[in-house]
Amino acid sequence: GGQPRNVQPFSDEDASIETMSHCSGFSDPASFTEDGPEVDEEATQEDLEYKLKGFIDLTLDKSAKTRQAALESLKSAFSSKILYEFIMERRMTLTDSIERCIKKGKSDEQCAAAGLACLLCVQMGSGIESEEIFKTLGPVLKKIVCDGTASIQARQACATCLGICCFIVTDDIMELYSTMECLENIFTKAYQRDRDTNGVSNTHSTVLHISALLAWTLLLTICPMNEVKKKIEMHLHKLPSLLSCDDLNMRIAAGETLALLFELARETDADFFYEDMDLLTEKLRALATDGNKHRAKVDKRKQRSVFRDVLRAVEERDFPTEMVKFGPERMYIDCWVKKQTYDTFKEILGSGMQYHLQSNDFLRNVFELGPPVMLDAATLKTMKISRFERHLYNSAAFKARTKARSKCRDKRADVGEFF
Repeated sequence: GGQPRNVQPFSDEDASIETMSHCSGFSDPASFTEDGPEVDEEATQEDLEYKLKGFIDLTLDKSAKTRQAALESLKSAFSSKILYEFIMERRMTLTDSIERCIKKGKSDEQCAAAGLACLLCVQMGSGIESEEIFKTLGPVLKKIVCDGTASIQARQACATCLGICCFIVTDDIMELYSTMECLENIFTKAYQRDRDTNGVSNTHSTVLHISALLAWTLLLTICPMNEVKKKIEMHLHKLPSLLSCDDLNMRIAAGETLALLFELARETDADFFYEDMDLLTEKLRALATDGNKHRAKVDKRKQRSVFRDVLRAVEERDFPTEMVKFGPERMYIDCWVKKQTYDTFKEILGSGMQYHLQSNDFLRNVFELGPPVMLDAATLKTMKISRFERHLYNSAAFKARTKARSKCRDKRADVGEFF
């Protein structure tokens, strides 16, 4: 390999550049300052695109470190901005670079390339161009996922990428079934491990099984009802075995998948009956009240929180509604299907999730939010909060939080616990 170049990563400062040529009213009103200087939007957009072109060129560099740094910088840009027009002109170049990095790169580079492929499809949305991207990358991703000699991390990243890209672009039902079968072949090995502790699978491969299971569950949400019924019959009696896994994330993934399967089963058949309901609810209740001392407190708290919700879903058909705020809008997550979808895209977009919910047409269609809300300058001005008001609000919140925590400490002292 060649000498690694000094790649300046896509920074937070770059991410803060508002690409107003694409979406003139999508900026978060809270980000506007009272006395901020005027920004030459066209110049900042040109500067951003110039940097991105450089990163695309560097994905072909001889040095693996340089290629990986360039991929990570592109990921940061794609997750924090809407760059549809820029990407549309270079989608084939980007696809070729991603394909080459997945085929020939090492583990970290393959993970970065798979993550960029996800974001590329999120940016492009569902359409002919995205289908072309998936036709090129789909076979490569499947090959890595099924390759036992590839690194677990690379296989895990490719399994996630395969599920997300298929969810976004696939109109071909046979391709959907083929992708689900590929993922099933991976996570069903966790069933076998439960029966045979001396099997090939081990704790090292659990992360792969989790990613394959979650990607498969995402695709199940867009399957026709007759296929959903088949999958429920095939997996509903096997999934509870994963609740006994030593890995917390596997237990949680299995629990949330069970809740989603029960939700879908009851949608397809109002009189749906599960034979081993008593045994399942007993397992779920044990996990929801788990107090094993050998487990970390944080893990126990997280597990109990998740399985209380799962138990309610299985026993009472109930879902605790969550509200997500982004800009002036609100979205309510009121079912397991919506939660699974939201969690998946939040995992890839990270802190850019709110921005994409405001301005990404594809995501807004997925969550039925309608067209993006355009706010004029006058509306934005009325929504602005002065620095002094923000200071007063933060001070009040700080005092309230301090009081609440003091009360909690007092209660702990009364029962004689020491930390």
